Amino acid sequence: MWALGLVWLHDRTELSLESAGSQTEERLESRPLSCALAGREGKPMAATGGLPCLLPSQSQLDYALEDATTLQEKENLVYQHVKKVDGWERDLKVPEFGADLQWLNTEGSLSFYKHLCGKVVVLDFFTYCCINCIHILPDLHDLEEKYSDKDGVLVIGVHSAKFPNEKVLDNIKSAVLRYNITHPVVNDVNATLWHELEVSCWPTLVIVGPRGNILFSLIGEGHKDKLFLFTSIALKYYKEQRQINSNRIRTQLYRNSLSSSPLLFPGKIAVDSSENTLVIADTGHHRILIVEKNGHILHIIGGPDRGRNDGNFSEASFNCPQGVAIKNNIIYVADTENHLIRKIDLRLELVSTVAGVGIQGTDKEGGAKGDEQPISSPWDITLGSLATHEDGVLWIAMAGIHQLWALMLENGKLPKGSDLKKGTCLRFAGSGNEENRNNAYPHKAGFAQPSGLSVAAEDPWSCIFVADSESSTVRTVSLKDGTVKHLVGGERDPMNLFAFGDVDGAGTNAKLQHPLGVAWDKKRSLLYVADSYNHKIKFVDPKMKNCATLAGTGEASNIIGSSITTSTFNEPGGLCVEDGGQFLYIADTNNHQIKVIDLETRTVSLLPLLQVDTVDTITTGSIKMTDKAELPRLPKSAPHFQLPSLTVSPGQALQFVLMLNLPPNTKLTEEAPSSWFFTAEGNEWLLCDPYRSGTIADIFEQPIIPFQLPTNCLSAEALLSINVCLYYCSKDSNACMMKGISFNQPFHIANVNQKSIAPIELTYTF
Repeated sequence: MWALGLVWLHDRTELSLESAGSQTEERLESRPLSCALAGREGKPMAATGGLPCLLPSQSQLDYALEDATTLQEKENLVYQHVKKVDGWERDLKVPEFGADLQWLNTEGSLSFYKHLCGKVVVLDFFTYCCINCIHILPDLHDLEEKYSDKDGVLVIGVHSAKFPNEKVLDNIKSAVLRYNITHPVVNDVNATLWHELEVSCWPTLVIVGPRGNILFSLIGEGHKDKLFLFTSIALKYYKEQRQINSNRIRTQLYRNSLSSSPLLFPGKIAVDSSENTLVIADTGHHRILIVEKNGHILHIIGGPDRGRNDGNFSEASFNCPQGVAIKNNIIYVADTENHLIRKIDLRLELVSTVAGVGIQGTDKEGGAKGDEQPISSPWDITLGSLATHEDGVLWIAMAGIHQLWALMLENGKLPKGSDLKKGTCLRFAGSGNEENRNNAYPHKAGFAQPSGLSVAAEDPWSCIFVADSESSTVRTVSLKDGTVKHLVGGERDPMNLFAFGDVDGAGTNAKLQHPLGVAWDKKRSLLYVADSYNHKIKFVDPKMKNCATLAGTGEASNIIGSSITTSTFNEPGGLCVEDGGQFLYIADTNNHQIKVIDLETRTVSLLPLLQVDTVDTITTGSIKMTDKAELPRLPKSAPHFQLPSLTVSPGQALQFVLMLNLPPNTKLTEEAPSSWFFTAEGNEWLLCDPYRSGTIADIFEQPIIPFQLPTNCLSAEALLSINVCLYYCSKDSNACMMKGISFNQPFHIANVNQKSIAPIELTYTF
């Protein structure tokens, strides 16, 4: 949680609310539903202004609630507070939304005093980078599950950006999808409503009555009980006053307008060079992909729905997994929104939980056995060695409580620590205060949402590199004594979390914007940084403390250029370097892709996700995977027809029409699966369309086969084969045959807008 500007300080004052059990106060008269300012004679008048005007009354309520012992007492106290605030001569009003503001998840702009009259409205002031804001989303989701707009309750997200990158509507759209936000969201791009209400920090909830009158505010996370209590009593009170209506607010979910993609907001990536495999956290699909370096998918574990099940690969589930680490066929996963660390055993094909209890923890010390220790939003992990064991510890970036933790994978000692048993999970560095504070004593240092980790175990480095996202810095933690030091970015003031920018330079002269990933290149002694909100990949020389741009232009887009400096990214969240040091793999999060930088040739390419050999889940989300073994083989006698070359553009959609004629007096064999399928030998990157094969039920209906080129094409010339395998027999069923044919379609791919192409007829008579 960050505070800005106004700091609310107050002394405890004597409670002036009427007795919680008192029924002597006269019930307020019923008032017609109106959003006009309403005055009453003989009632105290509230000062005009923002949330500070509400503070004295709510402070009295908060102190009274601390002393209340029963739910009935609490409900009565809240009821009396609502009645008191409702009786002010002049309502403390919420300003109208600006007419020029942009909205998401609605059919159009909303007006407080046109559309929201008669509703209890919960305004969620948030910024999408903030871990505390992410933490309250489940509370809001539960509230929306209990009360709908028809019941008289509506949640509205008011996005008030911290970083310049967060003001861009497309980036907010991505966050709305990534965090499964289904209520209306307004982009308060200049924080107008924030300033007019004098909001002081993220997150802040403001509960508003049916006339746009402010009733309560809740600052920070961890107020679910109060949120439900305040909302339910406000709804009850205003229903009694006949001021609640059941009008529906017409919504239009942004997620319903999106096309499917093989990946959805991939957050992190790891490489196992010994096995030539990659591990991808397919965060938006709630799953883990095990992929060969050529893009062939070996395993899909989890997804498409959220869950927290252990078990075999077809049973296991995750919830927005982020960090991944792999060694010797064992994968560790930071299962972020489940607040767990999971273990995947590739040999046994089993998933288990090794740390966390499945709910957000607040403990900032730890020390319990891993699966009994609550943890909070682990965002990244990396393996490290103990004095007695290689890879004997798993380092955890505990973003939710701004600390660095350790999970002991073997018995041993942490730097300057005592003996610890295998399985122990505990804090290693960070006080838990959200700061950019460096210190020789690791427990006195402060981090601000650490989100990326990488280890350089060798001398002279012997440290953990930390991407400390909210301070926009890269820090180091010594593996010898735990000392926390600054490397690049930010500034010297440990309380200033707004020293961000996009500047190459040394030390604090360098500026980053919310970096989420780091990767150590042992071969070159360089650190690569995913400078996420600058849409760049940068590199740091830790000896000189110099930071410079490696790839990206600073523009959030998706271009694979002729060089790494002209190629672009969109909020890259994670990266890793293979042991040989040639390839840098990047989770290009908002482009839903994995990109590869060849560090020797300094070129960028797209990692194609190719057909799977093993399917581990019954449902695999937005990508339709077919086992290779299930694809038929064309007979050697199958003819191959060369089609005329087509000039197409990346992402273009095509249709092929099968116009096939069977021999006279024959029909398709109902018991055998006639089918079509695509191949692209040497151009497998073409096959990123989710529909790569299909069945043919009736040849006379002239089946239509859809095909879409990938948005990122790896060459200007390519060849696609449309293969058909038919089983047919004579109508008297005395003889049955299998015949095949392959149509070869050459493409010339040009980066220009092409006119739509008429369906391509594939004609043949058997």
